[in-house]
Amino acid sequence: MVNIMKNKYRKLRSIYHKLKFYYKVNWTKTLYFNFKKFPFAIAKKLPVFFYGRVKFTSIMGEISIEGKVKKGMIGFGQPYEMNTVHKGIAEIIIYGKIVFKGHVQFGKDYFIFIGKNGYCELGNMSSLGSNGKLICVEKIVLGNYVRLGSESQIIDTNFHQMIDTETREQFKITGPIYMGCHNYIGNRVSIMKNTRTANYCTITSNSLSNKDYTPLGENVLIGGVPAKLIKTNISRDWEGEREMLLKGLIV
Repeated sequence: MVNIMKNKYRKLRSIYHKLKFYYKVNWTKTLYFNFKKFPFAIAKKLPVFFYGRVKFTSIMGEISIEGKVKKGMIGFGQPYEMNTVHKGIAEIIIYGKIVFKGHVQFGKDYFIFIGKNGYCELGNMSSLGSNGKLICVEKIVLGNYVRLGSESQIIDTNFHQMIDTETREQFKITGPIYMGCHNYIGNRVSIMKNTRTANYCTITSNSLSNKDYTPLGENVLIGGVPAKLIKTNISRDWEGEREMLLKGLIV
């Protein structure tokens, strides 16, 4: 009798969690996006889920998935963080090309802009935390397991033309960003044009990166404004947290 009750409880609990999950998904945006941007064979698998409110200002650009396609493998507004409330200000503007190379997560109230000539590549298990901004007008490439904390921004442009006031020389507005695999980025970090990092790089909260840090090697901690080397032989315990990160894919 006890075992029967336990089995019924597990089934009811499973049904509850499924209903709770389906309630969180914005099915109108999810269905529209998938069938608008992918061939039917891919779209029917619903690889992209949208959670909460989001404005599609433009999705006219190219969107592709490399590798095995799975249901809900890319989550926009995905509730994988501590905060539980959406402000409803998420917005997507895609004129260029964005490539997903596996599971990718965006927290709540994100802003994504890919310019007409922009190319953005997101590695497997990469993520951008809540209230994050990704602005790409030239090129942004994130390796596998690049995890950006909440309120962080990754921007490959100055937006406005800067000049040398003596020579009138114009400085380049944009610069590519390349981030190695297993990079852990704290909250409120600004990753600006020309940033390059090696594998297993950690950036402290409230920092600004704007140059090539690969000569520092792997397993480094950098931080500050602008960021500089703080410590070597240090890394997030990626193996120890692997199970937790994988659980975060199922919400």
